[in-house]
Amino acid sequence: MRSLVVYESLFGNTDAVAHAIAEGLSRYGEVAVLTPDAADPEEVRAADLLVVGTPTHARGLPRASSWANGKPETVPRGAGRLVRDWLIDVSTGDGRPATAFATRLDKPRWLTGSAARGIARRLRRRGWSRVATPTSFVVLGTKGPLRDGELDRARAWGDALAVVATGSALVQS
Repeated sequence: MRSLVVYESLFGNTDAVAHAIAEGLSRYGEVAVLTPDAADPEEVRAADLLVVGTPTHARGLPRASSWANGKPETVPRGAGRLVRDWLIDVSTGDGRPATAFATRLDKPRWLTGSAARGIARRLRRRGWSRVATPTSFVVLGTKGPLRDGELDRARAWGDALAVVATGSALVQS
């Protein structure tokens, strides 16, 4: 199985989660972890499973203005195209499995929101089928760190995604 994890990150928390998810997926085949700029359309078309993630900004997907937050020098890791924009042009999924994740602050989700739902909705519109419930991983503050155990949870989620992508059940987080 070929899995592709596409993400954006500023302070490294979403980056760490993306790589932990990839570790879980790696037991089941080849995994690439890429930013939107590096995610070549051919790689996306070749993926058997697509996992997309971002931090949560203003209850949803980051925008250029939310990254800048008044500081034009502030840009995401692997600066360039944002996941929000990448999802507009991502290859159609033709029913292939995909899911979404986000990092969000350690407050109730009804208060913080989660970018994962918006990512999942955009993937569905592009023809990807939902293999798992969109999932959030918690950071303790704007710059982090991740809450204890979140990277272990991300690895386990990646492992479960791979099992489901090669089977038929739906992963609930």
